[in-house]
Amino acid sequence: MKRQQTGKLAEIIAREYLEKEGFGIKATNWRCRESEIDIIAEHSGETVFVEVRAKSSHEFGTPAESVTRRKQEKLIAAAERYMAESADPFGTWRIDFIGIDFTPSGPRLEHIPNAIDAIE
Repeated sequence: MKRQQTGKLAEIIAREYLEKEGFGIKATNWRCRESEIDIIAEHSGETVFVEVRAKSSHEFGTPAESVTRRKQEKLIAAAERYMAESADPFGTWRIDFIGIDFTPSGPRLEHIPNAIDAIE
């Protein structure tokens, strides 16, 4: 499977997982000057920005390890931009991470709420 196909499949799996867990999907692949946010959802009155990463091998690290400090900064800037432009600019928000490992036995999903703090 090509990298772009892997990424799209991972986003579909992540979206289905979030919906099953009670998240309301507000947007996917939201872009601004600062970055792109894979999934924007709502859960328990909070806006949740979700970065989705997929790996079919750990040769270059796990999905979580692929989120660099620079990417974290871009995600924060994009989330702040989204909130500033939203109907509730002072609402609560967080950035979650979903990593998908495509293993021979099938995809394995890891969800890390408040990931920017947890990944550091």
